[in-house]
Formats: sequence, C-alpha cells, structure tokens
Amino acid sequence: MKVCLLNESFPPVIDGVVNVLMNYADYMMRDFDAKIEVGTPEYPDGNYDSYPYPVVAYPSFNTAAQTNGYRTGNPLVGKAVSKLADFQPDIIHSHGPASATVVARLVREMTGAPIIYTYHTKYDIDIKRAMKIDLIAEETIKAMVGNIEACDDIWVVSDGAGKSLKALGFQGDYRVMNNGVDFAKGRVDKETVAKVTAGYDLPEGVPLFLFVGRLINYKNLPLILDALKILADSGRDFRMVFIGKGPDRDSLEEKARALGLMGERGAASAGLNGQGHGVQTTSGAKVFFTGPIYDRNELRAWNTRADLFLFPSTFDTNGLVVREAAACGLASVLIKDSCAAEGITDDRNGFIIEESAQDMADLLMKVCGDLDHVHDVGQHAMDEIYMSWSDCVAKAYERYQYVLARNKVGAMPHRKEQVTDQMVKFVARTMEEEDKVRKTIHEAVGDLRGRAVAMMSMMDHAKASRDTAKLQWNDIIEDLWAEAEELFKQ
Repeated sequence: MKVCLLNESFPPVIDGVVNVLMNYADYMMRDFDAKIEVGTPEYPDGNYDSYPYPVVAYPSFNTAAQTNGYRTGNPLVGKAVSKLADFQPDIIHSHGPASATVVARLVREMTGAPIIYTYHTKYDIDIKRAMKIDLIAEETIKAMVGNIEACDDIWVVSDGAGKSLKALGFQGDYRVMNNGVDFAKGRVDKETVAKVTAGYDLPEGVPLFLFVGRLINYKNLPLILDALKILADSGRDFRMVFIGKGPDRDSLEEKARALGLMGERGAASAGLNGQGHGVQTTSGAKVFFTGPIYDRNELRAWNTRADLFLFPSTFDTNGLVVREAAACGLASVLIKDSCAAEGITDDRNGFIIEESAQDMADLLMKVCGDLDHVHDVGQHAMDEIYMSWSDCVAKAYERYQYVLARNKVGAMPHRKEQVTDQMVKFVARTMEEEDKVRKTIHEAVGDLRGRAVAMMSMMDHAKASRDTAKLQWNDIIEDLWAEAEELFKQ
C-alpha cells in the first residue's frame, strides 16, 4: 500500500503531531511494508534527504513570530503537488487542517485516492491567539472546518477531541483512533537516571513532580505553580521539574520566582549535567526549568525518576505525555472531564481532581505522605493505559484497508459539499496541465541532451580515429626514416 502523509510541520520542528506522523511512517514501513511519502511546508534548516522515505517540502511563508515558530505552507505550488500525485498513493492521510489538507484535496483530485484526516489538537485556540481580529480568526476556523469536512474519513484522538471538533461547527461523523507511545514499556535503570538528572537538587524520599510539554499558559501551568505555593506554605518539601520550551516560559519562571519557589536568587544556571544540559543549583530552589529535551531515553529517565506527572491541561485532546509517563510507571494528576482523563480511574491508574489549585494542592498533600501507594498507581497506569505505536498503527492500517476497499467500489459515504470544491477542482486541473507542459519540456530537453551527447560521442570517436591514424602514420614515418638511415650508412 502507498500512503501519502501530510502535516503542517516536520523536523526540524518537533511536536506531538510530528511525532505521530513519523511513527505512522516508521511502523507502516516496518510492520506492513508500506510505501510512504511525506508532504510538509519547507523550513530553511530542514534536512529532507535523511529519511527512509521521500519528503516533499513545498514553499512556505515565515509566520514564526505569529505562530510560535511554525511556518505557513503555500499549497498552491503545482510542482510540489504534482510530485506528491506522481507517487500515486492509495491513501492520503492529513494530520493538519490548513495547507496540509488543501494539498490532500488537490492530490485526491489528481489521483482519486481517499483522504483520511486526524484531528489532533484544538487549533482554534492557537488561531485566536495568533490573530488579533476576531472576525479573521472566526473565518480562518470556518475555512479549516470546511477543509476537514471535505475529507472522506475523519479520525479524532479522543472522544473529547470529537466533541471539540463538533463545537467548532463540524457536521459529520468521526471515529476515535488513539495515538500510541514510542517509549519502551518499563523503567530506566538507576545508573542512567542518576546520570541524566545529575546536578539538580533532588533528594531521595522528597516527592518529585514532573511536567513535559510546551510551556504555554493555556495548558493550565500557572495552576501548578499556585498549587505548589500552597504546598510549600504548608511546610511540605517537594521538587518540581518543567521540561520543554514555549512562549510563556519566561512568565512562568517569573511567577515561580515571585512565589518563592526558585530559591533566593531565582533560576541559576550552573554548568552542565552528564547529558550536556544546563542545570540549576540555586540554594533553596524547589522548582526547576530544564528547557527542551529531545532525547527520548533522557525523557524516559526523567519519567522514571519522578513520583507524579502533573497535567492539568483541559486544552490537549489526547495528552500523549500521560501515556508516555505511564510507560515508565508514572501516574498522572488530571482534570476531571478533560480529554487526557479519558480512560483513567481515579486512585487506580491515575488521579482526578477539579480544576483548581487548591484541589491539586490537597491531593498532593495527601499522596505525598504515601509514595508507595503513588508508585502502585503508577504501576497500574503502566499495565492498563499504556498503548504501543505498533498496536495503534496496526489498527490504523486495518482502517486504511477498509477505506481503500470502499473507495474502489464507490461506496464511500457522501461528504459534505464545500464552497471551495470547484476551486480545488479548477486548481488541480490547472496544475495537471502545468505538469504536462513541464514533462513535455523535460522530455524535449532530455531528447536534445541525448542528441548532443551522441554527437559528442561521435566527435570523440572521430577524434580518436584521427589520433589512431596519426599514430599509425608516425610509425610509418619512423620506419621509413630508420630505413633511410640504414641506407645512408651503407
């Protein structure tokens, strides 16, 4: 099976959706011998030749300042779209609602392959954050929902994500298709944990809390700091580590400092730990910000070292980091009715709280007195909510086959007609004509080049013949001269 995977970003950008796409590509190739091609907006420092599958990077606009480091792809570049279409995919799977799905619709027009779309995150919040004018934001969201409705099979990563999509105005059906975890199941050895966490003041027996992800306030991160302030004022000792980067890191550090959680001098960078990361050793600090860590085994080490994962986000539609924590036997504290809390049983394989700093502080106060129970809940999380990428991709591949079979016999459900359908058809036809012209010119140039090479070869052959004749004539002259010399001597 040939699968075209599309997204709004790709390395050097690393985020949850990029990880999903790359795991789809890797496991589809490994377990099902699928042929993969990836389409993504181009980033200036992207190295797209280093992957075991072709990556088609189409031109993009620099919108990093408005979108926290992301660029906006230009899907109307015929050469790139035609290259994706030439792959002749059986399935097109888009993981982004903007340029990625516009490209998907154009490729579908050229190939007839069905489009699967996965709704990963609440894009509307980021759009409203980036765009200062409400009307523009609303129209952008409406256009993205229209893009999604134009696809053939809609997937969401949780039931809460589906409800969120419906709240944006989506009219149609969807199915829940969970994402997996690329962490190996099991804890990291003590030696590796000690090496990775070296340099931080993390006393044994003192509860260690952890957060991994984008440092952005709409993930409810200020709530964590407020809860920790309550905990500190109660006299309870603890440590808290934030791993990641994001637009609100500075404000979060300032808040932690103002609350007295980062020691007398705040966050002091003092050398490097064994893994090359800056470490913070300020006297009296209870909260540390490590910055981003991309090495997956290092992240596993931190998840192994921690006692509880704090994830109060009501924004995330899946909370993949919760499953990553569970892979290492680490239980999470989650908000009641959040998407991340789906499948979690309170005090069994996780902890559920109301969305308040006081409720989080009360829970932490309670569980800190019985870390053995906390670790037992973490073990249940490992046994009960962990899901490997191998299993998830197997389910996705099974659904691919179902969608492909229905598409071949013309039995796909009728998708909602979009006002942009005719425009997409027109652009696709125009791109096809442009591609024909390009290929005709390429063939003509190739033919001319072939003729030129043939002529050069003939000339080289003629030159070689002349050179050979010249050598033969020189030999004759030398022989005649030798005979003349001999005669002269006689």
